[in-house]
Amino acid sequence: MDLNLKDKVFIVTGGSEGIGGGISTAIAQEGGIPIVASWSEETTVKFIEDLHGKGMKADFLIGDLQLTDYCKSVIAYTIEKYGRIDGIVNNAGSNDGAGLESGPEAFRKSMMLNLYHYFDLVHFALPHLKTSKGSILNISSKVALTGQGGTSGYAASKGAHLGLTREWALELLPYEIRVNAILPAEVMTPYYKKWLRATFKNPEAKEQEIAAKVPFGSRMTKIEEIASLAVFTLSDKSSHTTGQFLFADGGYVHLDRAIT
Repeated sequence: MDLNLKDKVFIVTGGSEGIGGGISTAIAQEGGIPIVASWSEETTVKFIEDLHGKGMKADFLIGDLQLTDYCKSVIAYTIEKYGRIDGIVNNAGSNDGAGLESGPEAFRKSMMLNLYHYFDLVHFALPHLKTSKGSILNISSKVALTGQGGTSGYAASKGAHLGLTREWALELLPYEIRVNAILPAEVMTPYYKKWLRATFKNPEAKEQEIAAKVPFGSRMTKIEEIASLAVFTLSDKSSHTTGQFLFADGGYVHLDRAIT
């Protein structure tokens, strides 16, 4: 299926590794141009070089998404160089463990890390999205619906992503801009691996224990499976889908995990 993404331009935050890297790769494979917005210079440069080496188009701008001026500069850079923006993938963030007992300052920092740049990028990109009738994709998390414990800032941010998804979908209807969210559950990303190694004496056994709780196939979701859903949702093949919360999670959220 041709998703009609050739030469279309999509900004992907945190787009050089993990789920973001998977989405950027999938966009590039479809002939689109992912513009990676990330603070991680070494990782991002290598990622972009790898895509270029495979004959795919991609670009990046290094900076801190917590700074409003950087968010503004990402939009300005993209328009100056490519003249268009066809979509925003809000993905960057981290489950930083800012829990209820961590205190107000830790909570505020977590919201800054995980939430505010979602708004900032879309705000600055909006005039260009109106022109392209583009698409916005917010990467939320199962934690928005299930909770996790000990991560109030992350949970609040992810819940806010869902609120913004529905709000923007309504606000942007007159401009034919679609807005959707994906809620990953158990996905084996580099950060997930790091968390397993740092938290458990036997990370391999813990991984197997977690995977066994996923109803469909008793395995974790692959990054590529999230990315495939993302590019379809961004494309005009999904032209009548907006305001939706989408799950590629092997039934983790909506099926009774006790059946496993």
